[in-house]
Amino acid sequence: MKLVKWRDLEPQEVTQEGAVNTTIRVLLGPDDGVPNFIMRLFEIGPGGQTPFHIHDWEHEMFVLAGRGVCVLEGREVPLAPDDAVFMPGGEKHCFRNTGDETLRVICLIPKHE
Repeated sequence: MKLVKWRDLEPQEVTQEGAVNTTIRVLLGPDDGVPNFIMRLFEIGPGGQTPFHIHDWEHEMFVLAGRGVCVLEGREVPLAPDDAVFMPGGEKHCFRNTGDETLRVICLIPKHE
């Protein structure tokens, strides 16, 4: 078993093109002996967003705090605390903060090479 306090982990700036005012913390992953999944915490500040991107793997998200939208090709889906989101692989997307406080999202992805 491994127990992690998310506030004890140093946030890393997301530097991919298109990312604005966004940090990531890897809560649990391969470095922790987790064989199949990677659990991450994204914090998107007011006016911030993740890159608009696409990849083959699915991920699941849970909104802890803040307000925002999931931007897809041709539409935006509002996000609020306690929302759970399934994003299938192959769907272009990003997450944008539309509120005045930090949008905090847990994101779980399968381990991939």
